[in-house]
Parts: sequence; structure tokens; C-alpha cells
Amino acid sequence: MKCVGIIGGGQLASMMGNAAQKLGIDLMIQTPNSFDPAVEIATGTIFAEVDDVTATENLANYCDLITFENEFINLKALEPLEQRGVIFYPSLKSLAPLLDKYEQRCYHRDLGLPIPRFKALEKEKNFTSDWGFPVVVKVRRHGYDGQGTFIVKNQADLESIGTKFSTDLLLLEEFIPFERELATIACRNIEGEIAIYPVVETYQEQQVCQKVIAPADISEDVKSQVENIAHRLLGDSWIGVMGIELFLTSENQVLVNEIAPRTHNSGHYTIDACNISQFEMHLRAVTDLPLITPKLKSPQAVMINLLGYEYSESDYEEKLQLLREIPQAYLHWYGKTPSRPGRKLGHITVLSEDSSEGLSQDLLEITKKIEYIWYGN
Repeated sequence: MKCVGIIGGGQLASMMGNAAQKLGIDLMIQTPNSFDPAVEIATGTIFAEVDDVTATENLANYCDLITFENEFINLKALEPLEQRGVIFYPSLKSLAPLLDKYEQRCYHRDLGLPIPRFKALEKEKNFTSDWGFPVVVKVRRHGYDGQGTFIVKNQADLESIGTKFSTDLLLLEEFIPFERELATIACRNIEGEIAIYPVVETYQEQQVCQKVIAPADISEDVKSQVENIAHRLLGDSWIGVMGIELFLTSENQVLVNEIAPRTHNSGHYTIDACNISQFEMHLRAVTDLPLITPKLKSPQAVMINLLGYEYSESDYEEKLQLLREIPQAYLHWYGKTPSRPGRKLGHITVLSEDSSEGLSQDLLEITKKIEYIWYGN
């Protein structure tokens, strides 16, 4: 039996639990709090911040390899451990160009991928846009779930953001008037096998993913563009799963938005809607098990995030019970407290046997029902 260490103990690590049990893999977690979601499924837990290298060194004593649930890590501090033989998948070298969003954009550019125009905003220089307004400003490190991403409509707001984030470097991007947002999950194992999940369509609210429709209603040409991008990003050294977020323009051109070097929210539908979840695929990749070609188990599926909409300590049991009663619905509740606006508290996936093009009427109605149960009016 192999033991895999995971730096991070949130819902992404937690959702590896069933896959690990199926594959006969033990999971050891490094996470700061006893109430973090993954503690419940872990074989053992080291309670420490995710960037605590001493704790990671201790974690390595119990594990065959270490992987990551999030990007809140200090690569420089981990390098001595890797040099002493600790195995990290993805490797620290593979992660290096992806953790800083400006450096990630440079990496995309160097790979020749289609991307928006971009530049770094530096504090000692004037905050200006080269492409007019609106533009997109992103904090280069530690932004997630829409935090640290801003659609900026004028020069005054741009300067205001520069003042607000006075100690951080920022990324400025050209605003893309996209038609739709797409995503896929891609994976490569140690032997170089590659698996790419169906392309899905994502819907955002305040830069936070609200729902995912699988598969996306797109042309074969668009699918081919996405798969080509995925292959180039995986390259010949990546090991594990990555989430790839994309823009689709009115001219049917696909542009790379962002890369998540881990399992990703846009792939949660795979737990119930596919023959293999992104979490099992990741564990297979890092332990060098054969990959499985991912396929949808039903013609259509919708994954809806249950986002916090208030500050509360509630367990929302009454609403959850109503959601559990929906046919063909699979509820995943993360057990996170407290609730706050925009926080991902759970998700629910609904399957449909309707094979018509576009979102079927039954899924549309069920989606509306779920959103009404959760958010009310």
C-alpha cells in the first residue's frame, strides 16, 4: 500500500478520500485546523500551516510522495527537501512558472498559447492601461474564488487598486469580451500517459464559479483547440491533474484564462457524472497507475456550487434535506464553518438522460429549483 501526503486539508483533499480507499492508498494530510474537511478522511494528520516546511519534512517521513491541494506553498523552502530525495508531484520545477499569475502568463506566452495581452503593474511606475478600459487586474499570488480579481472600468479605479494593494505586485490583462467560459481537466502520469476530460461550460458570478454544464455545446474545432492547449500545457514533465480555464470568443477562438496546478472546482462533476473522478485520476497519475479514458455516464450533467450568501454558523440542514430529495441529484456538503458570502460550502451534481443539444429543459428546471431552495428569491 502506498501512502500519499497532501499539503492542504480543504474539500479538494477531502474528495480524494473515496478514490484513495478504492485504490488502496493511505492519505496523510498537512493542514492547520482539526475541523478542516480532509481531517476526517485522512489516515493521519500533521497540524501545521501549509507553508510550514518543518511540518512537510515530518510529513515526508510517513509518505512515499507528496502532492498539493492548493498553491499556497513556498517552493524555495521546499527545494532542499526535494534535493534530499522527497518526491513532489507535480515537481517543484513544474509548479514554478504557475504559482505567480504574471509568471504563469509569461509561461503561456513562451509556449505560444493564445492568451490576452498582459503586463505587470509595478509600484514604482504609473498604473496605466495600454488597452483602454475595461481591463482586468489580478493579485499575482494567493487569489482564489474571485478574491484578488477585479474588472476595472476607469483610470481612477485602477489607481485605487494600486493603493489598496500597496505591498503586492499586480497583473494587468486585456479584457476579453468572451462569448462563453470553458474549462477542462487534463492529466498526465509518470509514464507519460495523458487523459483529458470533456470540455465543460462554466458560469461565474462575481468571478466565482456558480455552475458547470457538461459537456459544453461546442464545435469539433473548439474541442480540438482545447485539447491542443491541454497537451501543450502537460508537456513532457507534468505529473498529476491540472484544471484549465478558457475563454471562447465570438470568432470561436479559444484563449487560456488561468491554470490551476491541481484538482479544480470545474471538475467536481466528474465524481458522479464520469466513469472516473478527477480525484482518482490524480491519485493514479502520482502513484503511476494506468490512467483511464474519462467518459460521461449520462448525456448531460450540471454541477451547481452551493455558495455562502451570508455570515452564519448555520448547518443549513433543512435546505440540504430538500436538495437530497431531488431525483438524480448527488449532494456533496463540505462541512465548512462559518458561512460567508462567496465561500464554497458544497456542490450538487444532477444527471440527465436527455441527449438533445444544449442544456435540456429538465436540467434547466432542476437547476432553477436548486438555486431557489438554496438562495430563495
